[in-house]
Amino acid sequence: MIGKERESRPDSTVNDPTPLSRIRVVLMQTSHPGNLGAVARAMKVMGLSDLWLVDPVCTVDDEARARASGAVDVLERAHIVATLEAALADTVLAAACTSRRRDLPHPAYTPRQAAPDILGLAAQGPVALVFGSETYGLSNAQLMLCRWLLNIPANPEYASLNLGAAVQVCAYELRSALEDAVLELPAFVPASHGEVEGLLADTESTLVEIGFLDPAHPKRLMPRLRRFFARAGLEKEEVAIWRGIWSAARSRR
Repeated sequence: MIGKERESRPDSTVNDPTPLSRIRVVLMQTSHPGNLGAVARAMKVMGLSDLWLVDPVCTVDDEARARASGAVDVLERAHIVATLEAALADTVLAAACTSRRRDLPHPAYTPRQAAPDILGLAAQGPVALVFGSETYGLSNAQLMLCRWLLNIPANPEYASLNLGAAVQVCAYELRSALEDAVLELPAFVPASHGEVEGLLADTESTLVEIGFLDPAHPKRLMPRLRRFFARAGLEKEEVAIWRGIWSAARSRR
């Protein structure tokens, strides 16, 4: 049974060398225990096992276990954390599943388009698929913490998917890509979510310091730079180079 908040548990990937073992399903503020069970079942049937719950409103009860059927173990081993930042801290990619594009600078893909790259990156480290609450979805602030958007093609007149169904679609596309394609793993070591967020914070503070960014009138400079870095798919060494550039720029002030 899910108990108090916990940040870590034994690594579930030790006996599972496939990239699917490093796909992290992150649920934001889930309010219905039946959806927890449906998500766990959707994950396990496709070979995913790493479930993270961010500030859940409900608990694992008899309904959740019944809906999970043979996937209760996925529920029992779930991480519970207080913030989305905690769930994404060690990831190399976070992709937010949303039915709306909104006015955001993120690259957007269907799950089928994104699946091969997600699996390739998962060979290097954890990749998070982030799903919003049943009532409110994901806020713009939460979306800004993710590098990609995932849009499931649906009827434009009624595009709202149940949480379990949305996880099932994404998990199916990942499983299909793994079964059908020979993965070409990236030769680089991707930067983690935390490293990219650190670079963005360093970038913003440096641009303010050198007078390029007016904090009173920022316009859309930082969202555009966020999109630029997200499209680039930064390596660890590239993050270090950029931070070195900003350090040199500040030292000349």
